[in-house]
Amino acid sequence: MTEPRAVAEAPHFRQPDPAPSEEVAANAPDGLDEGGKTRMLWAGGVSVVVHLPERGLPEVLHWGRDLGDLSHRDFEQLRRARTRSVSPSALDAPWPLTLVPGEQDGWEGRPGFAAHRAGRAQYPRWTVADSGFETDVDTGTLHLRAEAPGLLLRSELRLDDAGVLRAAHELVNTGDRPLSLAALEAVMPVDDRAAEVLDFTGRWTRERVPQRGPLAQGSRVRETRRGRTGHDAPFALVLGTPGFDTAAGELWAVHLAWSGDAVYRHDALPEARTVLGAGPLLRPGEIELAPGESFRTPDAVFVWSDRGLDGLGDRFHRSLRARPSHPRGPRPVVLNTWEAVYFKHDLARLETLARTAAGIGVERFVLDDGWFRGRRDDTAGLGDWTVDPGVWPQGLHPIVRTVRSLGMQFGLWFEPEMVNPDSDLAREHPEWLLQPPSTRAWRGQYALDLTRPDAFDYLLGSISALVGEYELDYIKWDQNRDLIEAVHDGRANVHRHTEAVYRLLDRLRALHPSLEIESCASGGARVDLGILDRTDRVWASDTNDPLERLAIQRWTELLLPLELIGSHIGPPTAHTTHRAAGLDFRIATALFGSAGIEWDITACTPGELDRLRHGIACYRRLRGLLHTGTLSHLDTGDDGTTATAVVNDDRTHAVIRVARHATGNRALATALRIPGLDPDGRYRVAPVLELPVPRGLDEVPPPWLEHGPLLLPGAVIADVGVQLPLLAPGEAIILELQREPKALGSDGTRREP
Repeated sequence: MTEPRAVAEAPHFRQPDPAPSEEVAANAPDGLDEGGKTRMLWAGGVSVVVHLPERGLPEVLHWGRDLGDLSHRDFEQLRRARTRSVSPSALDAPWPLTLVPGEQDGWEGRPGFAAHRAGRAQYPRWTVADSGFETDVDTGTLHLRAEAPGLLLRSELRLDDAGVLRAAHELVNTGDRPLSLAALEAVMPVDDRAAEVLDFTGRWTRERVPQRGPLAQGSRVRETRRGRTGHDAPFALVLGTPGFDTAAGELWAVHLAWSGDAVYRHDALPEARTVLGAGPLLRPGEIELAPGESFRTPDAVFVWSDRGLDGLGDRFHRSLRARPSHPRGPRPVVLNTWEAVYFKHDLARLETLARTAAGIGVERFVLDDGWFRGRRDDTAGLGDWTVDPGVWPQGLHPIVRTVRSLGMQFGLWFEPEMVNPDSDLAREHPEWLLQPPSTRAWRGQYALDLTRPDAFDYLLGSISALVGEYELDYIKWDQNRDLIEAVHDGRANVHRHTEAVYRLLDRLRALHPSLEIESCASGGARVDLGILDRTDRVWASDTNDPLERLAIQRWTELLLPLELIGSHIGPPTAHTTHRAAGLDFRIATALFGSAGIEWDITACTPGELDRLRHGIACYRRLRGLLHTGTLSHLDTGDDGTTATAVVNDDRTHAVIRVARHATGNRALATALRIPGLDPDGRYRVAPVLELPVPRGLDEVPPPWLEHGPLLLPGAVIADVGVQLPLLAPGEAIILELQREPKALGSDGTRREP
């Protein structure tokens, strides 16, 4: 990958003629040239060139590899080079591919903007004044402004130091009549070499399943209409060069930072450049803008990589880790009580569970569903957010005191957006339901309409009071149904409801700045960057089956770094698949994430508790590396194994997990090659100390596993590799690599030992 320019240089903005005078250029802020109508943003090895014509909307001439320092003449020549030809049986003159393509420009794919006034279709002829460009060097943002009769469009392109581009539009109705908005989406062009498409589907307990195929001509759309991100969400739409894989190939991807209904689209038309994009899915009549009202899209997050899928992931991860809101402290080991006790809350039992957890190194104890009024199963009580006096006659104070006396943090489960019909809230306020009474129930529950100020205020007050009373460290925020027939006063209301959910989270965090929140939605049905702008991790899936989790977490890692992915050690037999797995394998799977336990560990044998204690110690020792290092997925040469590696920034320390999920064709395990190390450094290679080495299927395992660690140059490890044992399905080995310090020579310089 192209090395990023220094932070002080990124992002830059440049433009063609008229070239600035020497006096203007000398006085311009660093990295910013004023005047002209073309700009290039660059950062992190990526550049985006945007041209603003005299008429019409801005056009992206290039998005991808950093083009370097172009002159004003270079920009003009680039614009000429990218001007399309006129093909037979087509428009008589070249036409632009704009940020918001539409028929008025000659675009015959899916429009980026669609609206009507009183049934009259809107095909705006946009104009942009010289002031239509505004550049903010500090944030790397290009602000664009265009007008048409009755409309104002503001667009933002923001490129960060990781090379991640965020695009958003805001539309203002400046006319004197209401505007019904049907679509407003962000699109970006991709290279003509893109030939394959990857996106994702899934279901409950099997989220983020990749699906891949050739790029076919036409306008292709993936829609989500679940009122939340969804188990089957596209997650990311990726277009790539032929045969792209984990480490190789050029890719263009988009993710919508949004937790409601969404559109992911790509258009490959015979007479146009290929584009990909995303935006909110707007149901008929859902967004009606009165005169003076505005609508802003969620961010479409665009990422380019010339290092395959891991290159995409690395950009996403570096961008997220640079956020001011990104969790900075060590991600604590969590014990969640759900699979330990379900709804059977009993103080003595929970105190025993807490003492057992503290004894093996757990740092955060989370009381799950079943603590509030009337909640003995999942058919009643949702919405009544007060502690059940029948189960907890002294409130939650006894269990909170016990947990804190053991040195652990305390967290609590909520499902604020939902209500059971069998609840005091539903009986007192049936008008607060988001769905009409005839809507089909889901898990015996319905959604509350958070666009209603009274419902919003009730939830904020109820939750905030509990956070304050018990000084909660953590909330597990759940959401357990799709939204069907979600309406407010007869109008579709998914979009506004999702915005209200965000406001509720934002207000709660503002009132309680130290509170951490986990996003859970029937497991992994709300995993997106919109919810993660206001939460601290996601629950990747309701399954703790480690074989299922290997794939779920691998693809979640395309978007999120490990510290944001909740991953727990479950019981010996997974309740979602009824499949048994060994404890060491369950530990190895949970280690690569924000780790925890979801299991009744009071029933564990002393030997099991000892293995858990060592596994937690391993996580606590390595989490500083796991949650800051560069993540990659190595090619093992064996379809039955996966290898996940994390290397720290100075390449002195690495940890690799190799896990077998199916038998392979060879009786001899392959050698593991580990790129990304210092080729001139020497590395000590050994299994992690805290976990046992799996027995495997070898009659005689590789000698180095029995007779001490290896000491090899990084170049040898990358090119020759390390012989692995032949693991059995359901086994994993975790290796740790530490670079040996260089010895001082007689001249005072460092030399290899």
